[in-house]
Amino acid sequence: MTILENWQKWTSFLGQNVARAESSGMPSKMIQQAAVQIGEYLATNVDPKNEQERVLSDLWGVASEEEKHALANCVIKLVENKPMQ
Repeated sequence: MTILENWQKWTSFLGQNVARAESSGMPSKMIQQAAVQIGEYLATNVDPKNEQERVLSDLWGVASEEEKHALANCVIKLVENKPMQ
């Protein structure tokens, strides 16, 4: 099973990497830009593996650039507030 097939593992993985970036001093703006780039990559190259990813993919597909940034920021907030597993 890949990390993308399990929503809990995927968000935990993202949360760990966001925390690592923050603790190394990466500016929030840079983390947000990386999140948008990852979102673009996933939307273009990866088929959603579960319902949560399908919803994100569908939202990403109809979002404007500004909305994609907002969506990426929401995902960052989600994983920042998620207990690590």
